[in-house]
Amino acid sequence: MFRRDLPSAEQRGGWLIRIGERSTIAPASEDDVLEFVDEWPQTAQPIGFWNEQPAAVNFEPEAFQWPAAREWLARLPESKFTLISTALQVVAWQRDHRFCGRCGQAAERVGGEFAMQCPTCGHRNYPRISPCIITLVTHGEDLLLARSPRFPPGRYSTLAGFIEPGETAEDAVHREIYEEVGLTVRNLSYYRSQPWPFPHSLMLGFFAEAATRRIRIDGVEIADAAWYTPRRLPQLPPPYSISRALIEAHLKAYS
Repeated sequence: MFRRDLPSAEQRGGWLIRIGERSTIAPASEDDVLEFVDEWPQTAQPIGFWNEQPAAVNFEPEAFQWPAAREWLARLPESKFTLISTALQVVAWQRDHRFCGRCGQAAERVGGEFAMQCPTCGHRNYPRISPCIITLVTHGEDLLLARSPRFPPGRYSTLAGFIEPGETAEDAVHREIYEEVGLTVRNLSYYRSQPWPFPHSLMLGFFAEAATRRIRIDGVEIADAAWYTPRRLPQLPPPYSISRALIEAHLKAYS
């Protein structure tokens, strides 16, 4: 299992994950991304421990055509989701924060924690985390599922959106659902959260009951939305996603 406490500065070898541009991951073998090496590359970033062995991630922008992270997540056991999510988010942060956002000087890595510091003005930044809500709207046993224009053909999922400045998660649920499908909801209940490394979201999962069944899609974020019964469902999101977990929890309650 994965532990997030960072290995000591003296530790220079152990498990390694190699990540390329566009969130691709190098295969260590046909069915795994973890490679055990005696010495990490100088550019590797320690991220924690996997099964009590130190683990690090290395960003390799000149990578070959490796499989996408989503492909790996669909194939690997759920126990590795947190490990891969951490590696992807740390790489995205390091790639996008190479320079100080205050004065423009090249930033330097801080040992012992996830931090980059400016040697000129002292400004320090940490990995960005963007909080989002993701909600399964129901009406009795029926589920409201929707399609984003970015989804693969035929796939429907739950509603989601970013939490805006000054907004609570509950406020975001009401706003996003009304903006996207024109529904007001009630009886919100929190389910659980999931890090979503595409590139740096934290998904807060909710259930909500629709006050009416009348849908009015926005036509921008949502291309289509409809009510489905537990016995008639479209193509669903992948099993490793919190959206799928929300759906499966609802289906279990009505099985």
